[in-house]
Amino acid sequence: MANRTTTPPKTTPAPCQPCGGTGNVPITVRVGRKHRPVGQQDGLCLNCFGTGTDPNA
Repeated sequence: MANRTTTPPKTTPAPCQPCGGTGNVPITVRVGRKHRPVGQQDGLCLNCFGTGTDPNA
């Protein structure tokens, strides 16, 4: 009898929902006494910690 091994199909991990798989999310920058928004900068996604894959998948 031939010994046959099968490998499971490789699946790609699902992208993270908040960052869309990029690992970065926009953070609003606020300045001044009234904390008015002046722009946005990139921040690390706290859901996937910058990996871009869904941790619950």
